[in-house]
Amino acid sequence: MPEKPIQKTTLRRFVQKKLLQYIIPNIFFNTIIAYASFAKLGYTHLFEGEQSMARLTLPMSLFLPFILSLDILKKTILAVEQGALDLTISDDLNKNKFAMQTAIINGVGTLLIVLAVMLIAQVSLPSHYKFNGPIMAYLDGSLAAAYSIIFTYFPIRKLRKYMSKQAEVPVSA
Repeated sequence: MPEKPIQKTTLRRFVQKKLLQYIIPNIFFNTIIAYASFAKLGYTHLFEGEQSMARLTLPMSLFLPFILSLDILKKTILAVEQGALDLTISDDLNKNKFAMQTAIINGVGTLLIVLAVMLIAQVSLPSHYKFNGPIMAYLDGSLAAAYSIIFTYFPIRKLRKYMSKQAEVPVSA
């Protein structure tokens, strides 16, 4: 199936449009999934029990940054190749390898940071401390929104190091 042509635009508008496409569903679905996962809607622990926060937050912290990074990089590279953006990407860059490496680093790095924060919180809090389930569901949705913003702009910022303005070629008569 051929790719749908992308309309001519600027990188800024392209990224802003993609951000809206990412942020709204991520907030909605990650909040709803977390809220629905807490069957009792009471209290939850970070790592203990069926309704633990780690069960929802850690997979989201791995896969959401990975998928968002890979998707925005692939779409941006495709837009450049189709000529929708007045930019070029260095020929030295292996685009697929760059996109995959960036996505893996973002996903694993985010997972490790969130895991470290959760472990520090687990050790710092009293032994049977409980969190309010609905509030944690809303915080999970907020975290998904933050991931959507960060991992839309951060990979593009990294890709910009390999981009340059497309040179205007004068037409000779």
